[in-house]
Amino acid sequence: MAVMKVTYDRQADAAYIYFTDPQVETKVARMYACDPVDVGGMINLDFDEVGRVLGVEVLGAGSKLPRYLLDAAERIDVDS
Repeated sequence: MAVMKVTYDRQADAAYIYFTDPQVETKVARMYACDPVDVGGMINLDFDEVGRVLGVEVLGAGSKLPRYLLDAAERIDVDS
């Protein structure tokens, strides 16, 4: 079973869901911002140089993602 890394910054209300091996360093080659009108917030998709999805950034994560996912996420804000 694959394990996904999720980080959450409560102060910024931003989460990042990684689709990469945590042991392998990858670089984002381009980012696609989803239309905030269509999704009611900002969601960004990060891609590598060959077009693979590396991860998803979710701004306004508290209203976009399930609470259990945010509670289980690695906290990256200062009061973690």
